Amino acid sequence: MRTSSLVSLAGALSTTYAQVLQGFNYGSVFTNGAPVTRQDYVDRFNTARQLQGTSGFASARLFTMIQGGTANAPIEAIPAAIATNTQLLLGIFLSSTDEAFENEQTALRSAISQYGQEFADRVVGISVGSEDLYRISPTGIENLSNPGEGPDAVVRRINAVRSTISGTILGEKPVGHVDTWTAYVNSSNSAVIEACDFIGTDAYPYFQTTQANSIENGESLFFDAYNATVSVAGGKPVWITETGWPVSGPMSGQAVANLDNARTYWDRVGCRVFGQINTFWFTLQDAFPTAPSPSFGIVGTTLSTTPLYDLSCPADSSSTPESSASSTPSREDASSGATGPSSVPSAGETPVATSNGETPEGPSNGETSNAPSPVQTTPAVENPSGPAGSPNPVPKVKTIVTYTTITTCPVTYTEGAETKTSTTTSAVEVTSTQGSTLATVITSPTSGSGGAPSPPSGANSCPADLSGTFEYPHLIVPVDKEQPDVAAGTSYNGIFSPSVSSIVNFDLPPSLAGRTCSLVFLFPTRDTLQTSNFTLSGSGGIEVTRLVSPATEETTFNNQPAVNTTVNTIPDVQPGNSYTIGSGGCFAGARSSYKVSATGSLDLEYFQDYNPSPIGLYITVC
Repeated sequence: MRTSSLVSLAGALSTTYAQVLQGFNYGSVFTNGAPVTRQDYVDRFNTARQLQGTSGFASARLFTMIQGGTANAPIEAIPAAIATNTQLLLGIFLSSTDEAFENEQTALRSAISQYGQEFADRVVGISVGSEDLYRISPTGIENLSNPGEGPDAVVRRINAVRSTISGTILGEKPVGHVDTWTAYVNSSNSAVIEACDFIGTDAYPYFQTTQANSIENGESLFFDAYNATVSVAGGKPVWITETGWPVSGPMSGQAVANLDNARTYWDRVGCRVFGQINTFWFTLQDAFPTAPSPSFGIVGTTLSTTPLYDLSCPADSSSTPESSASSTPSREDASSGATGPSSVPSAGETPVATSNGETPEGPSNGETSNAPSPVQTTPAVENPSGPAGSPNPVPKVKTIVTYTTITTCPVTYTEGAETKTSTTTSAVEVTSTQGSTLATVITSPTSGSGGAPSPPSGANSCPADLSGTFEYPHLIVPVDKEQPDVAAGTSYNGIFSPSVSSIVNFDLPPSLAGRTCSLVFLFPTRDTLQTSNFTLSGSGGIEVTRLVSPATEETTFNNQPAVNTTVNTIPDVQPGNSYTIGSGGCFAGARSSYKVSATGSLDLEYFQDYNPSPIGLYITVC
């Protein structure tokens, strides 16, 4: 059902624009790591223009300025675009080293000098970064070589790119950033929106596994995400820089990857936005020479103008809200987008997962848009798992490693002014939590936690908040005793219920050797949450055990690692508290895995999020 009320296009459209961009995402390397060459780009750009059942796919979004296999040579998509008259949304890859960023800048300068006005005439904008804010969040999914960037770093590099193009033939081109909608609605990232001429948003209902994300709900989930971005964009144009549905791959929540569903999503989302909003679909081809899983390409391993499914749009697919089409020929035009009412979920409908599926971490999509080079860090391959980051989008699940050190002591905890004991107790330390409405409940691990290092002499617990150094989970995997052989894979959510436990991996860097780490569970009240949510029923607490080995995405209830030791039990878990589960010397340079299970009738599910107020399991460092 195509109800026009699902989306507000005003944030993306402006009558000053003469043309709407319509194209695909293009990585810089193939699935085997081989660089995409000039002729490869020419063939792909021509194929996109001639796809059966379509017209107007004459634009290309890039993830990097650097040609694959070089240190800082301009990407060969540029001469291919000139030869085929293809419009380019340039990409500057971030989330790497300063040297790598300077290589991107060098490639940009070289392209301006080498290709001149023919190049400039085909540039529609420059995206500085791709999902950097998402990948640095606890829910992003990325490997350690691409940990993401904070808002200050993204703004600084946006300004650096502006300085590079100032006074050149690209000086008036709009400069923006691409990220997930959940990154934009986080008010702590508002400076990035302010620094942009346009906003690029990525959304993949397929990866939104904490919501009902079957293909029947794909349309509404996508437009909810788009509208949420429009609502915070401050009137700036919002471009769709990545979305799509996989033609093959594993089941993701309720989402099934197959040709029929990919066709349905194209119909209900693509056909509604093509010609209305600047859109870069993910993707034309991601299966050469081999197919990733999931695979989003609308053509298979062989490049062909015959797609894997019918791309013709239904006659009623253009029924969208009143607004005019838009593109962005200049910075002045880019900032002139009008804003209108958008149908965004109300506060009470705060999603318990990010749109990307994102993300998430997932298979790479065939091509990687990186700045591959033996002399610099190579951006990770991105797949839409909730989307893309560097050369190719990657499912969204943030991979930030953290490692925890827990010591052994009796269990005590406090609620308000009352101290409770579940086993032999030791001194109870209660501290205030700065900048938070949470009451701090400090507990110690139960005795017998063999293998956990003893705390340094005189060591105290680290803060039970995120005011200092902290680490997020690298992996959250639910295991269900009622479905003992089902591998749920990576999740954005922690679940503690009578049947489901969550296993959490932390990877702590070697640099934390000799420091103290505390495993904490932060559980604020719902009214303090901005971008997260939780559901709670029943009553009871949690039991935390340390496992003998880390979990993986293939972990199930039946094959989960054995318990090394019981770290702690908190008999009563209530909103408005932060719980210090255990403290001790950090397990620096190692990966630790902890299982959290419910006791009593507790049934809690929450979206792990460090945004105000933080919620979930973290390791704080002091």
